Amino acid sequence: MSLFKSRKKSAATAEAGANGSVATALLAELALNTINDGVIIVDGAGVVKFANPAAATMTGYNSAENLIGLDYKLIVKLENIEGAPVPEGQDKLSGALRHNQPMTTREYLLVAAQSAHKTPVALTMVPAGGLNGDRIITFRDIAKELEEAGAQTEFISTASHEMRTPVASIEGYLGLALNPQTATIDNRARQYLEAAHSASQHLGRLFKDLLDVTKLDDGRMRVELVPVEIVGVVKEMADAHSKEMLKKHLKYSFGTAGAVNKEHSVEPKVYAAVDLDFLREILDNLLENAIKYTPDGGEIWVNARGDGDKVLINVTDTGIGVAADDLTHIFQKFYRVDNSQTRQIGGTGLGLYLVKQRVEALGGRVWCESAFGDGSTFFVSLPRLSDAEYAKQRLAYENSQAVKAFASGSAPVSHSAEVTQITQSTAVAPEQTPVAVPQSETAVVAPATETKTAAAQAAVPTVAPPAQAAPQNMPQATSLPTQLVQEVTPQIVQPTPNITQVPNQNVIIETNKESV
Repeated sequence: MSLFKSRKKSAATAEAGANGSVATALLAELALNTINDGVIIVDGAGVVKFANPAAATMTGYNSAENLIGLDYKLIVKLENIEGAPVPEGQDKLSGALRHNQPMTTREYLLVAAQSAHKTPVALTMVPAGGLNGDRIITFRDIAKELEEAGAQTEFISTASHEMRTPVASIEGYLGLALNPQTATIDNRARQYLEAAHSASQHLGRLFKDLLDVTKLDDGRMRVELVPVEIVGVVKEMADAHSKEMLKKHLKYSFGTAGAVNKEHSVEPKVYAAVDLDFLREILDNLLENAIKYTPDGGEIWVNARGDGDKVLINVTDTGIGVAADDLTHIFQKFYRVDNSQTRQIGGTGLGLYLVKQRVEALGGRVWCESAFGDGSTFFVSLPRLSDAEYAKQRLAYENSQAVKAFASGSAPVSHSAEVTQITQSTAVAPEQTPVAVPQSETAVVAPATETKTAAAQAAVPTVAPPAQAAPQNMPQATSLPTQLVQEVTPQIVQPTPNITQVPNQNVIIETNKESV
């Protein structure tokens, strides 16, 4: 009897379970049909198996049934944020579907098929099975979010800019009051003014950080990449903080830890293309945090090295560390670790967000390895340049700088010996190497057959060389009159006893025994 009852109960449970599954599926479909986000389910080949009404509306189709059986590429038409079409197969969605990897991005516009209406979307792809399993594609209209974010960014930028001026004035007057040469105050007043001065400096840094954040967020700050030898640049920027470390009696070291006989070891050159201002902000924020959160007598170690096709920079300290729960949030805007030790240390909550923002703008990534009470190590990974790539990019950069220098009338950037050596070793044509124009206190007037500098051209009238024929209706200029030479020459060439007349030439040239 009990067995029968058990079997009867099991059958009833199975039937109820089946009915429950059907009911759940119906509820799930009802939910998908009523939400505003577009949802498309495709198989391993990219053929649409399911689409909700929102997907049909956003893609420009009249009904969700019209999408079934179509290739997703015919439905999901994407453009980049500037409105330029993305080549087929080169968007992030195609790569995610091809490799069956989850993906989330907000950098595309969804183009409707019929009306060509463009909608900024948050696009996601989630695998629902193995390599040949189904994939779920969702896209959400974020036009209103972007509009609100733009208005918020504009407000923060305007407010920060307007408030920086009075804050700078307050800081300046407090500095004058604390200066013994400009004011006389007692010790108690000095304590009050020092506290106010410190608070005004903190407020000024906050406004500066807010402006920096909004400039890159809304695209007003452009990245200007310069090819450099990264180890030397990082060392120079890190060494600039050595005085701050010395004040807290922190031990500072740079380079490979534990290297034997460093004085005679040869470190390989490591090259990267970086925005120097961005890199300086990255290192300044990381090192200021390390100094701030490391107790007196602690240690700070900085290193930069090649790691395959990447450049790896680390800033390591023996400070208070970061708890595991906070590690995933420390790079968020305005996030600050809240504990008894951090409350005593001021901060804006924007430093690490700026670091992440700048690193990603350079095409890299940043992360932290830490444990509370056991110090922290912040890693910055950036794309690395090979020797040949560095020589090519450095040559192009210096040529562009030379063009800008000539256009502005200043001396062009000289071509470094290091780049020249790399250029020769990588078979770069010698004639492509920009020639450095030496700068000296005494200007030199070039012969008529050579190119004059911009300053010389402005100061001396251009005279055609004797070999060139003058127009028939004008007399041919063969030489400068003696009086004109005497009037012009002292403005360009400082009088020295070593001035000679070059035979068969019409321009006086200075001969310098030391340089010629």
